[in-house]
Amino acid sequence: MSDRPSESQILLIVEDNEEDYEAITRAFKKVHLPNPIFWCKSGQEVLDFLRRAGPSDNKKPLLGLILLDLNMPGLDGRQTLQAIKEDATLKRIPVVIFTTSSNERDVQGCYQMGANAYIQKPSSFQDMIRVAESIKNYWFETALLPKNGYTPE
Repeated sequence: MSDRPSESQILLIVEDNEEDYEAITRAFKKVHLPNPIFWCKSGQEVLDFLRRAGPSDNKKPLLGLILLDLNMPGLDGRQTLQAIKEDATLKRIPVVIFTTSSNERDVQGCYQMGANAYIQKPSSFQDMIRVAESIKNYWFETALLPKNGYTPE
């Protein structure tokens, strides 16, 4: 067991569409996810955020998981995933692709670049709640996440 409560681990959502962000955060609230949620609206914003973050000092919450959209203007999700997984200090952070695309090339490519999971965004809010529950149960209640993660300033 971890000596740190799972509630202290941050969920970072990288999503350029405000409606999609609001839907997933509402779904996480509906399933009572106690974790803090941070939002970055672009690939560049998340890389800047991650590079400003520093090693945990056990007083600040850890970055536990990144939910990453693929289709964003500018630095898209594929480029962002590649940058995260090629960075020796960031690559241990679990990244779950959360996108509308079910294209097999996207799925294969993301796993090849090191994605930890690939989830297609649901089309209904009820399905979004089920996905949020699954993410909560697996990533924050079942899986052990790295303790030596990074924390936002």
